[in-house]
Amino acid sequence: MIGDRIRAVRGRIGRWRGRGSLGVKLVVILTAVGLAGSVALTLLLASVIVPSFNQLEAKSIDAQVDRTHAALGDFATKVENAVRDYGDWTASYTYMAHPTPEFERESFSTLAMANLNVDGMAYVGNDGRIVIARWRDLARGLDRPDRRDAFATALVHTDFKRFLGTKSSGHYYLRLGDELAAIGVAKVRRSDGTGDPHGYVVMARRITSRALSDVLQLRAKIDLANAPDANRIVAANATMRIAVPIQGADGHAVASAAFTVPRDVSVLGQRMLLLAVTGAVVLLLGVLAMLRRMITRLVLRPLARVEQHMQVVRSSGALGLLPDETRKDEIGSLGRSFNAMLQQLKDLREQLEVQSFALGKSESAVAVMHNVRNALNPISTILSQGIAQAPPVDRAVLERAVAELAQDDLPAPRRAKLVAFVSAAIEAENADRAHRRDQLQIGREAMSHVLEIIGEQQSAAHERPPVEPCDITEIIARNATIARYSGGVSIAFSFPAQPCYVLASRIILSQVIGNLFSNAADAIAAKGTASGSITVSIEEDGDTARIAIRDDGEGFAADATPTLFQRGFSTRKYKSGGLGLHWCANSMVAMQGTLRLESEGVGRGAVAVLTLGLAPRAASELAA
Repeated sequence: MIGDRIRAVRGRIGRWRGRGSLGVKLVVILTAVGLAGSVALTLLLASVIVPSFNQLEAKSIDAQVDRTHAALGDFATKVENAVRDYGDWTASYTYMAHPTPEFERESFSTLAMANLNVDGMAYVGNDGRIVIARWRDLARGLDRPDRRDAFATALVHTDFKRFLGTKSSGHYYLRLGDELAAIGVAKVRRSDGTGDPHGYVVMARRITSRALSDVLQLRAKIDLANAPDANRIVAANATMRIAVPIQGADGHAVASAAFTVPRDVSVLGQRMLLLAVTGAVVLLLGVLAMLRRMITRLVLRPLARVEQHMQVVRSSGALGLLPDETRKDEIGSLGRSFNAMLQQLKDLREQLEVQSFALGKSESAVAVMHNVRNALNPISTILSQGIAQAPPVDRAVLERAVAELAQDDLPAPRRAKLVAFVSAAIEAENADRAHRRDQLQIGREAMSHVLEIIGEQQSAAHERPPVEPCDITEIIARNATIARYSGGVSIAFSFPAQPCYVLASRIILSQVIGNLFSNAADAIAAKGTASGSITVSIEEDGDTARIAIRDDGEGFAADATPTLFQRGFSTRKYKSGGLGLHWCANSMVAMQGTLRLESEGVGRGAVAVLTLGLAPRAASELAA
């Protein structure tokens, strides 16, 4: 039991070595845990930090867009407030009914436009007719006819009635060439707001990128090339480009306010995520490294000491105890249990050596008697058959026939019959004598076999039997002849005729084969049939010979194979001891061979397979 435990531990250690040491496995496992933990921690932090900072960035962008819309709306609202004073003015109402140069010189003067801070002014009739239009460059103090014409053309194509609807004033943005202007428009009514509108008064104020940048407190640009109807946001790694639409009279964008803002919030989130992940991974790696070091110190090194000690025990055979460590944990308990097992195994080995010495003598003697009994069975059978066999001719009849032949007056026909009878009797007697001589010769060979067994037993019992090249075919043939007389059934033998030389002890191998033939004959007799067959085959595979002895006897169950080789076990109720197969297996091992039994089940026969080393060709030729 203890030996099985030691072999199991050694087998586990061997598997560890084959698949990789426990330390390597722990490194792989801890590395996998570290990677999985790092990935999980990164995902966790990313799922918390990134969305939060994205929301902050989105709120910042929305606030910036709202500021831009508010700035554009405030700029245009100022123009609308200025134009509303001209719309709700009785002088304008009268002028639209009867235009006069005096009103134009006073209200459309450079000073008036400078006070209103507008670049262009115009009066438009209800039918879209331009009553008057003026565009002046306030910075240089010059009129701009080209801008005026473009301004007037744009006003002609604008449907103010649809734009204002029921409102009295409104504002929008208008693109004039490479410039953008905020337009304020109001219906022309009396100062008290009465009267049907006689037309519309329009004022324009140019808006530049610099002015927009001053309002937004950042670098902005009026982009006339790109005019999206919705907010356009293009994100880069560190910046965000935003384009806010500037709507015209028809509700579609005529330009966009474009500016670039740094992604400070997003960059801060990325840095925070990187810092958090790096710190957590470094901490995790430190914990795993310390854990691996502690496992190596507390577990792997003590186990390595136990394994090394087991290797020393296996190589030297000396059951020395493992140096004890004053540890109170599981490793210390394992070392103490291992030492207790070694001490118990050492005591059992000493007891086993004492018992084996005494048992060896008894087993050797019993084995000799068992083998002698198997070899004497043919002699007993031959003697029994000889005693029970009746004489071929009745002696009294033969003597009466001879006496009758001595008579002189015996008729010739009667004499001829008696002479033929006596001749036949003499031939029968001679044949019976020859048959008895053959049986006695077989008995003599069996007796010689017994004497060889007894003579060789002393040396075979105390040392490994010397092996030599011997012809196993000749040994099989001799034992087959003896086995035919070992029972009361008729047995047909079949075996190869060509010689096959193997390395074995001829006497011990003859005993093994004789025992196997005897067991096969008993199995055939136990099956209940009056006859049976034993077939022997020899196969050579490299430097090994495989001898298979197959019988058609009663067989055995497949799960009973290990039991057959136990000392004292026998399937025959009329026999005791059962040392045959146990001794045969040990003898084959002593000759560096093997023996195993196989059967397909009860009633389906059995086969005994022996393996032995083949003799070298030169030695085989010398033995032949």
